[in-house]
Amino acid sequence: MSRSAGALALVAAVAGALVAVVLGFLTFGAQATVAADGVPVAVAAPPEIAQRVAAHGGGQLAWTVATPAEARQLLEDKKVYGVLELGPGAAATVVTSGAVNPSGTQVAQQALTGAAAALAGAPRQEVLHPVSLAGRAAPLAASALAWIGALVAGLALTQLAKRTGRAAGAGARFLQVAGVGVLVTAVVAGFFALWDAALPLTAEVLGFVFLAATAFAALQAGLLRLLGLRAMAVLGPLYLVAPAVAGQVPELLHPAYRAVLWSWTPFRFSAEGLRSLLQGVPDAPDVTTGVWVLGALLAGGLLVTLWPGRSARQEAEPHLPDRVVEVGVH
Repeated sequence: MSRSAGALALVAAVAGALVAVVLGFLTFGAQATVAADGVPVAVAAPPEIAQRVAAHGGGQLAWTVATPAEARQLLEDKKVYGVLELGPGAAATVVTSGAVNPSGTQVAQQALTGAAAALAGAPRQEVLHPVSLAGRAAPLAASALAWIGALVAGLALTQLAKRTGRAAGAGARFLQVAGVGVLVTAVVAGFFALWDAALPLTAEVLGFVFLAATAFAALQAGLLRLLGLRAMAVLGPLYLVAPAVAGQVPELLHPAYRAVLWSWTPFRFSAEGLRSLLQGVPDAPDVTTGVWVLGALLAGGLLVTLWPGRSARQEAEPHLPDRVVEVGVH
């Protein structure tokens, strides 16, 4: 074996190891390090009882003492993941919401049920905005489908332009972004109807899905225009973040994943905003946040995608007929 062949083999081995590191960090690592840390919950109880309850859970829970009305409003605003209501002489009630991320709801429900059982026996369970299994999965599924649909469309346009030898102009790129928005929204709506006919296909829901799909398509089209196929090294791994990180609440993630990935991943803004809309909570703060973030991604992506550049000027110039040589006049 020559030295050059050995060097190439070593480079290939290192590349494989680096890919394994990235995949492990983005997927299995986030799941393997899940642990509750400051999960926000509320308790509505007389002061002496509330103090006893707040001592339950240690650092795994972050308690807020409030009146029943205030606690339920915190749950509606998704600032807590569950509420424990305790009244003098009355049975305890654990209140959760289908509009809250299921991973946060599960942890809160288990913790609040345990705290209630220690004080007043098995509590009554109450769910605001009841959600089906399809309703739990739909928000993240729609976000992932929008991302992968936009990614395939952007890659296809890039490859077709490369094969034909003609760079895609601004009109073609805009048509791709708009087309992805319309078609992916139709696909998601079809899946929602198939999975659970009770899922609302209102103008607000479909409009939010369209915004997410076009924002993802514009962002990806901009990066593909700047970097070409090299952008896949960024866009491809980002798809893995959806189920591994965006599906969790930050209080269950390792601080490193919370800061490095969860804090900025676009999937969480689309998934949580859509979750609130599907469960009939359009006034939840994450809907407004999602609209602003996705709108900014759409605007920034379109700016990069449609900004006139060298390739655009070349396309605007008339093409000479084949085998005709332009001769300058001197």
